[in-house]
Amino acid sequence: MIPIQPTPSVTGGCDFPARPSLSALRQDVLWSPLANPAVLLADDAPKFLPPSPSLAAPADVRSSPEGLHAIHRAGIVAQILLLSGRKTDRASAVILPLDDDLPDRVEAVLRLWQALSARPVTRDGRITPYQRRRIRLMMRAADGRANGATYRQIANALFGPERVAAVDRRAKRALTHFWCNKEG
Repeated sequence: MIPIQPTPSVTGGCDFPARPSLSALRQDVLWSPLANPAVLLADDAPKFLPPSPSLAAPADVRSSPEGLHAIHRAGIVAQILLLSGRKTDRASAVILPLDDDLPDRVEAVLRLWQALSARPVTRDGRITPYQRRRIRLMMRAADGRANGATYRQIANALFGPERVAAVDRRAKRALTHFWCNKEG
């Protein structure tokens, strides 16, 4: 199968999956289903199945070589890859590849179904709240270092000057205790 190449920009600029001028917090970043198993693969449902809602309703869609990416906002934000490459009003079916990511894909489908059914949506269990907080802090620290901040400036920004000063005092006490009690 020959891969479909995206249509180049006619204005002479570069085509990016996200706008480089905007923060990732201010735009939807499109993921490949290979990188993020929460990206749902959808296509038209077979006609012999009972009626079900269409997932192609979102207006926010972007074309890609993989298909048509749609951002669905129904109680949660879900990224759906329409494999047909077109929006239709026909009923949709989700495709679940039988790979190592199947459990994560099933949970993503369940979260979307809960949102569409106006039920309480379970949280994404792939990452704990503690891990999410740590990742956020690590990203802020990396961003600070990339912009020339010192380790102390980063610590003050992340934890506050009072907490950093308290750690400094404890470290000084521990070092003093170590050197005063050292035999020799």
